[in-house]
Amino acid sequence: MPNVRPYKPELYLCTPVRVDFAKNYYIIGFEPNATMNTAHHMLLYGCTKPGSSKAVWNCGEMASANNANTAPVCLQGSQIIYAWARDAPKLDLPKGVGFKVGGDSPIQYLVLQVHYAHIDRFKDGSTDDSGVILHYTTQTMHNQAGVILLGTGGYILPRQTAYMESSCPIMENKTIYPFAYRTHTHSLGKVVSGYVIKPNDKWIEIAKRDPLTPQMFYPVTHKIPVTFGDILTARCTMESTRDRVTYIGGTNEDEMCNLYIMYYMKNDTPLKRKYCFTDGPPSYYWRQHLINIPDREASTL
Repeated sequence: MPNVRPYKPELYLCTPVRVDFAKNYYIIGFEPNATMNTAHHMLLYGCTKPGSSKAVWNCGEMASANNANTAPVCLQGSQIIYAWARDAPKLDLPKGVGFKVGGDSPIQYLVLQVHYAHIDRFKDGSTDDSGVILHYTTQTMHNQAGVILLGTGGYILPRQTAYMESSCPIMENKTIYPFAYRTHTHSLGKVVSGYVIKPNDKWIEIAKRDPLTPQMFYPVTHKIPVTFGDILTARCTMESTRDRVTYIGGTNEDEMCNLYIMYYMKNDTPLKRKYCFTDGPPSYYWRQHLINIPDREASTL
């Protein structure tokens, strides 16, 4: 961030970097330069076109091109390539794997989004330069990296446990190799788990953890190729002690259910599909169309 001063709590700010279009670059590592005292979380997006031509803009959860004061993160070609929260350390990709950007890649801009939940430390006029240091190479990487984000809408009733579930059939004739995952909820999240379902209805765990531990990318539980006809699934087990309904939304008063799956391809381009969301409770549950659900395991650590 170019020394910004957040002016209100729960603010999302974006800043873009134009990537050199004359040649291809491959990002092979991400080194966060931030602390959770300042930034609630940071997301790094790849865009074909950024949401604004400004150096910094308000790109909150509800931001849209129709509101004069806000703009979306990307105008075209949005994909998440890195996410950070809760003082997570740096991430190095496996040897030979990189995110292709610039050149003939659909990622022509990198846009950093920082969520400032609290602004007390800026009241004395201090500014912020939180960001991510990128490690890259121009050497061609044949194993391109990608991220697919599973998430839900919905709401959690007062003083109840809720299961926020998503499922994502792989409809492209490609094979992905998941190697890392990251969970994200706000304070009500207890367990986030992820599975791949094979055509024989066998569920294989690829992710599971307490979302309130450092929100970094962790190695997958089982390294299993995922291909056409398989289904990626995620569940967030939420426990509310509140006396009010909690909705999915961008602030700390709301909730989120996100599972990021980072993968690589072998001599192929990443999936066209970058996001996979369901309506969540009470409209959507796994049990409506899936069988052999590992119900207990999916909600216990």
